[in-house]
Amino acid sequence: MGIFKAYDIRGIYPKELDGRKAELIGKAVASFLRAEQLVVCRDMRLSSDALSAALIKGILSTGCDVIDVGRGSTPYCYFCCAHLKAQGSVMVTASHNPGEYNGFKLTQKMAVPISGDSGLQQIEQLCSMKAISPASEGKKGTIIEKSLSKEYQAHVMSFIDVAAASERLGEMTIVVDAGNGMGSIETAEILKQLPCRIIPLFCELDGSFPNHEANPLKEENTRALQEAVKKSKANLGIAFDGDADRVFFIDELGNRVPSDFITCLIAAVLLKKHPGEKVLYDLRSSWIVPEMITAHSGIPVMTKVGHAFIKERLRKEQGIFAGELSGHFYFRENFFTDSGIIAALHMLGLLCSEGKPLSKLVAPLKKYFCTGEINLAAGNKEELMEKLRRDYSSGRMTSIDGIRIDFPDWWFNARASNTEPLLRIIVEAKSRAIMEEKRKEILEKIKSVSKSP
Repeated sequence: MGIFKAYDIRGIYPKELDGRKAELIGKAVASFLRAEQLVVCRDMRLSSDALSAALIKGILSTGCDVIDVGRGSTPYCYFCCAHLKAQGSVMVTASHNPGEYNGFKLTQKMAVPISGDSGLQQIEQLCSMKAISPASEGKKGTIIEKSLSKEYQAHVMSFIDVAAASERLGEMTIVVDAGNGMGSIETAEILKQLPCRIIPLFCELDGSFPNHEANPLKEENTRALQEAVKKSKANLGIAFDGDADRVFFIDELGNRVPSDFITCLIAAVLLKKHPGEKVLYDLRSSWIVPEMITAHSGIPVMTKVGHAFIKERLRKEQGIFAGELSGHFYFRENFFTDSGIIAALHMLGLLCSEGKPLSKLVAPLKKYFCTGEINLAAGNKEELMEKLRRDYSSGRMTSIDGIRIDFPDWWFNARASNTEPLLRIIVEAKSRAIMEEKRKEILEKIKSVSKSP
């Protein structure tokens, strides 16, 4: 179909993904899981109601019941699936994509993700067959409408000791930019329970995204938040993506805080209570991450990029926490899934317990110099990767996701995009001069043999 990606199903509505395909996908998911009961949740996109209805129709046709938990964030959907012990879930969302997109995030029981390696390919094959036998001839499933918002709020609030932090929280001002996405509900129903002053920014549900894309990974999408933090003299800025499974943070000076630094800070909090536990981080993260994990009596584990892969590895390792450069933060006590709101509560608790502004907490982490991820158009990605392997073969190579090659005073990672003709490069070094020198050197090598996509 072309809409099946590495981690989920996603496409432009109705050009690439419409009601007919949604119904087929519903049939295929229920059949693949041999499910008797599935959770369905949807976000606020303009097409989500229609796609959810078609999806549910397909699921019901197989004899599988649907627990319709209504409109909510992706973390809420994961919670409902695990809490109800359903056989799987479907979240109707296109996450951080622009408004014309929509799609589905799929899980098995206990919110274990279904990715390209664990069932999406088979589901795509079932869809291409177009004729899927019902689980029970002549039997239709039924819809059970259920709200677990109170249970979800209680679960999420368990990640912060409000009583211990109450006095300092009462002195804090927080600006929250939900990008008109599902973080709006997380803000209204959870953050506003705290005794701090909350300034909502774009916290009205609107699937047309009238203010900016709900993708805080892009710097232009947090500029309004950064200005609002400075203007209001706030202690913290919080930016959710469209379905609120990712979150980015702005310090009290209005500066974006890199997500690998947030991984360091949350890891330190959790390891203080649980020394000796494993903490996972994706291979694009700074050298400071494994250093901080080790310094706080934790065991650092490097992993490949992507939420489905990280969740699988976190379960396998029984790690307590994982952080990803893209703003995903994963918690063992949250069914090994990612949650923007839980990460935000941990950060608020940290600010209260340390009694220092975020910029001061981050300052010691600024030990190395990084380019950030550079995206390069390339039609011959594998050829370029092979050249980099040869030219830098004297370094210590890690091949769990593209290539990461470490030298004594610098390292780089090169990964081919799964979905686009792009090569993604990141370089970090012990000095700015070395970082700039190696960035220029690598980009020139790529340019010399690159072919247009």
